[in-house]
Amino acid sequence: MLLDAAAQERLPAAASAAQVKYLATNQAIQAVELALAAVGNSGLDRRNPLQRHYRDVLCARIHTPQDDVALGGIGRAAFGRAALGLG
Repeated sequence: MLLDAAAQERLPAAASAAQVKYLATNQAIQAVELALAAVGNSGLDRRNPLQRHYRDVLCARIHTPQDDVALGGIGRAAFGRAALGLG
């Protein structure tokens, strides 16, 4: 969906990049949290690589743009396009 929108230039590049970052980050966090839930407490042991993956994906939330800024920009782009009659 995002690739199609980008190919058709329906979103400004910044809004599109923010949307991709938001979706990828949150999907990665969900995936690792599901894996941790499946293996249980041992997934948090320092010898288990899963604990490192969990810390890594959580750090993605603090890299710019953070979720609140990304969602604000995506919303402004959507409302701006709607106001211009572009979709």
